[in-house]
Amino acid sequence: MFKIFNESYYIDVDVLEDYVNLPSASGEPHVHVVKYEIIKTMIDTVLTESSDIDENLGLKTSELSLPFKFAFNTLLTKKIINKF
Repeated sequence: MFKIFNESYYIDVDVLEDYVNLPSASGEPHVHVVKYEIIKTMIDTVLTESSDIDENLGLKTSELSLPFKFAFNTLLTKKIINKF
């Protein structure tokens, strides 16, 4: 287990699945393509952040990229990323 901002986080795959699925009368799974692509890009951004995260500064560090901040905060707000 590793920490980000002095906390351990995980991606909740069940919440992610519920977030991108569309209700279907036929019983076949349908995916909301726009939500899927945006969430996919945000998760990729979070997982590939190249700058070092200063554990002492936490969320207020200015060394994190703007795309990382937007992606992390959005995923956290949508409960796709959760504290462990």
